[in-house]
Amino acid sequence: MALFKPRRKRLLKQFGLFLAILGPGIITGSVDNDAGGITTYSVAGAIYGYKLLWTLIPSFIVLIIIQEMNARMGIVTGKGLADLIRENAGVKITFFIFLALLISNIGNTTTEFAGVAGSMAVFGVSKYVSVPIVVFAVWMLVVKGTYRSAEKIFLCFSVCLLTYIISALMGGPHWSEIGSALIRPKADMNFKSVAMVIGIVGTTIAPWMMFYMQSAVIEKGLKMKHYKYVLLDVIIGSIATVVVAFFIMVACASTLHVNGVKIEEAGDAAIALKPLAGALAGYVFGFGLFIASIFSATILPLATAFFVCEAFGFEVGIDKKWKEAPEFYILYTGILIVSAAIILVPNAPLIAISLWSQVLNGMLLPVVLVCMILLVNNKKIMGKHINKPFYNSIGWTAVIVLAALSAYLILAPVFSKY
Repeated sequence: MALFKPRRKRLLKQFGLFLAILGPGIITGSVDNDAGGITTYSVAGAIYGYKLLWTLIPSFIVLIIIQEMNARMGIVTGKGLADLIRENAGVKITFFIFLALLISNIGNTTTEFAGVAGSMAVFGVSKYVSVPIVVFAVWMLVVKGTYRSAEKIFLCFSVCLLTYIISALMGGPHWSEIGSALIRPKADMNFKSVAMVIGIVGTTIAPWMMFYMQSAVIEKGLKMKHYKYVLLDVIIGSIATVVVAFFIMVACASTLHVNGVKIEEAGDAAIALKPLAGALAGYVFGFGLFIASIFSATILPLATAFFVCEAFGFEVGIDKKWKEAPEFYILYTGILIVSAAIILVPNAPLIAISLWSQVLNGMLLPVVLVCMILLVNNKKIMGKHINKPFYNSIGWTAVIVLAALSAYLILAPVFSKY
């Protein structure tokens, strides 16, 4: 027995260290399942049934590879991705990349507040009550809180997203059809289905998450000696991301698609599930949407403030006071206010904002990926920790496929006129 005590003590110490390091990968992965993502997955399941479930498999592989690259770059360089892009690509290129990302993320944050409004509508609460309260709550959490306190709350939110598994199981999924859709993938090459595929990939692997992941690793002060625990955190986060996405699509495919119910947003899905899978399933779906929306309404503008301020050399960090990082907090506050204001405008085109912000994510992803792959293979920056050939092959394949799909999305309407 005495022989096992040192080993048990060592295992407990390693587990304790992992729990201390746990956070960046799981939080970044969970925020991918935001209101825009839930809307995209819900609409995909309602329109195409199980047909597009296969897209989650390549998305999962690329997600792990990308997040690992970001974590490794953050640990080795101690600099955010935006910092590295500015230093190596120049101010002009950086300006245009980050202008597009800023516009995209304002759309994404607007979608989060649409998620708050839609989820609270399921419980009979007006958006004119729910949205201002949530805006104030998330602003207080970031501006008045610390990274450690915020991270604990974010991890609790991540666990709550697993409620979508319950919604899916209550819908009575057809597992043989699901298996067939995963093993024998099908893809329709038309404008709508390609836009949906890009939207699914764009919300599963969003451009903003690369910047947030790298900044979170730096903010937590992680080093190469922690690498194996960081990698495990990344893997767990990626698994959680894809599992939640899978069950959202399954929930809507098993109920809404089978019954020919059309929806335009995730809130519609929660309401439509009530008569088909029971009121509880609808409430559980709505609760998951509410949690995801608050979670992402906090992280998305935070990530945007991080990478824009990093790109132009301003101070960043939740642990800094307002007077130490005024540009960071002003930008964060401004994004919250603008996004919430759009939601509160009567008859605002929320559905178009939700879906096309995810498509824009998918179209911006190759640009950010190219920058990241070039940086992570630069020996002057990474030293001996540059990419392995396998990582490069996955990264460049993702760039080529997404660029081709984006080109199709842009050119298809043009050529259809002739």
